[in-house]
Amino acid sequence: MRKDFLVFGQPLIERDEMDEVLDSMSKAWLGTGAKVHQFEKDFARYKTIPHAAAVNSCTAALHLSCLSLGLAPGDEVITTPMTFCATVNAVIHTGARPILADIDPVTLNIALPEIEKKITSRTKALIVVHFAGRPCDMDPIVELAGSRGIAIIEDCAHAIETEYRGKKAGAIGDLGCFSFYATKNITTGEGGMVISRDEDRISRIRIMALHGLSHDAWKRFFDSGFKHYYVEEAGFKYNMMDLQAAIGIHQLKRIEEYWKRRERVWKRYMEAFSDLPIGLPAPVGQDTRHAYHLFTVRIDSARTGISRDAFLDAMTGEKIGVGVHYVSLPEHPYYQRAFSWRAEDYPHAHAFGRETVSLPVSPKLTDRDVEDVISAVRSVLVKKYVR
Repeated sequence: MRKDFLVFGQPLIERDEMDEVLDSMSKAWLGTGAKVHQFEKDFARYKTIPHAAAVNSCTAALHLSCLSLGLAPGDEVITTPMTFCATVNAVIHTGARPILADIDPVTLNIALPEIEKKITSRTKALIVVHFAGRPCDMDPIVELAGSRGIAIIEDCAHAIETEYRGKKAGAIGDLGCFSFYATKNITTGEGGMVISRDEDRISRIRIMALHGLSHDAWKRFFDSGFKHYYVEEAGFKYNMMDLQAAIGIHQLKRIEEYWKRRERVWKRYMEAFSDLPIGLPAPVGQDTRHAYHLFTVRIDSARTGISRDAFLDAMTGEKIGVGVHYVSLPEHPYYQRAFSWRAEDYPHAHAFGRETVSLPVSPKLTDRDVEDVISAVRSVLVKKYVR
């Protein structure tokens, strides 16, 4: 057993990020400024798309994207039950109603036939979630949405590096939303980004992200001289700080290096667990690129002799940090009260949510860390619990 606890999802922070943060502090410009704008340009270039707006979280990115589509009470937005609560909360905060469509049991992404069942005359948008970094099957989804006049938001919280048939995730639908939370493939601590080919939408999102002001502080107070601002909309406090962008600028430069490391970890796990009675991720789809954000295993107590939650406790006992992504949305009390959602109405998401465990797959993992994870999984399943 390890001597120290292996924290799940720890980011790899290197010297360049530290120096860039210190540079911001020495210049005493901490809020939205030149580094945020540089990060936006760099990220847009990476995604091969013309427009990007940095915000303080993917939650903010999703909310502003929904607002930019003009969603309002009476509208409906279809999305997956296998996602973090922020995906549906963003819809709720516009006054629109989230509608769930079950997942494909193999890919764990929203299933096209289930989307078709849920479309009504009130459907205004679809939020697809590229779960764990695996792209949704976007061509038929785009075709369906286009034929019905439905906008598409891509929730790419897991999918910065993801590609689908030569297209970058987030640049396929109308808007793409990204997370730079501490556990993501690149991080700014907290942070998010919205991308789009529609310049007007991104311009409005920038304004709404900072109180609805016509000019941000950097433009008002920097050496070009004071600029009067006007409140153009009742906006929000969703802006990213230069302190965050200082980290992101250098994280983005190493994104391919980090992706290759996670790919090696992913493949080692697939090899090491192939003989165990657990569910493993589906193979990477043809003509796609997986971001390898999450490595999820399924713990079926009938096969393993241990429940998912007992497995979580046992892994913690082995000093290995693990996660759950996710308990399906209809199991949460708020949504049951607000929308009368029932978990059994979404059987594939419900089953996966009851069995899923995410193992560490950060680029910070050493080879020794990876082998410790493997040893712990085998110890819990083989030595203790498999009958």
